[in-house]
Amino acid sequence: MNDHRPPMTARNVRYERRLILDKAAVGAWLNHYIEAWNSYDPQAIGDLFSEDALYYTGPYRDPVIGRDAIVANWLKYKDAPGTYKAHYECIATNGNLGVANGRSTYYEPDGTTFRTEYDNIFVIHFDEQGRCTRFMEWFMEKPKDKA
Repeated sequence: MNDHRPPMTARNVRYERRLILDKAAVGAWLNHYIEAWNSYDPQAIGDLFSEDALYYTGPYRDPVIGRDAIVANWLKYKDAPGTYKAHYECIATNGNLGVANGRSTYYEPDGTTFRTEYDNIFVIHFDEQGRCTRFMEWFMEKPKDKA
């Protein structure tokens, strides 16, 4: 048998332990992300992220640093129940990295009148336990004349 992996050395042991994701695993994490957003349950939010995770809400914004701060940030900026829905799909993986695309749609307080929609790209890095260590998002609002 011809094994093309490098021999285990101190230099590449970390590589050998790295989580290798597939689209289904990232998709499951995204579903948990939406569930946590819908419930605003601190435990559900915290379970998504590593202790020292970085959460970027835009490419030029400073990150929210650490699980506790991320949970606090989500709870500080809650969307009203019934005023949004989301669907995200993993479009690519590479080792412990997942890339997702999806839509976040927002409604007026009545829950039915369309307000706006965003097209989103998420770049998500994971640790060996499947928790996010670095989350970066880009979002583009749908132009009003395209609604």
